[in-house]
Amino acid sequence: MNKRIQELINQIRELEDELRSAIQGQEAKISYRIEGSRIKFDEAVASAHKRVKTGLLTWLRDSRPQSFLSAPFIYAMVLPIAFFDLSLTIYQWVCFRLYGIPRVVRSDYIVIDRQHLAYLNAVEKLNCMYCGYGSGVISYSREILSRTEQYWCPIKHAREILDAHPRYESFLTYGDANAYPVELIDFRASLAEGKNTESS
Repeated sequence: MNKRIQELINQIRELEDELRSAIQGQEAKISYRIEGSRIKFDEAVASAHKRVKTGLLTWLRDSRPQSFLSAPFIYAMVLPIAFFDLSLTIYQWVCFRLYGIPRVVRSDYIVIDRQHLAYLNAVEKLNCMYCGYGSGVISYSREILSRTEQYWCPIKHAREILDAHPRYESFLTYGDANAYPVELIDFRASLAEGKNTESS
């Protein structure tokens, strides 16, 4: 890979890390601690949460008709999402073991914790659990598939794609036939070592 391109990729990753740190610093102003599987807020914050909670009956009364009409379609999606989740897990248990690819830790991507927020009513908590699960499965799948792509086909597309996974920028240039057989070995080796792609 071109040295300047690798430098830019490294700068982007450093800026992403800096952004994450800044966001975490801002979030630290809301005081909470994690105790096992529970999240505990300071007493003053917990009291404020309870004061702003909208009661379930009020929430249902004020909901738009579209919410009730769309609910069956939204919640029905939990079945294909759960099947996809199970399929991905079996896929990486089998295939990643065979090829020596480190498995993706599911709990790093699927986080369901918003139901601990006292300012949400029962329906809002259920909605947040659903969204946390669905979004988490998509993130989990993206990482599994990006590792698969790095192993089998670390080549960029000829056409630009939106929001490519982080490994993609280090992939080989489309049409670079000379680099492919040599660098494919390096891509696989770095993957087996648990590294993000750092092809040079």
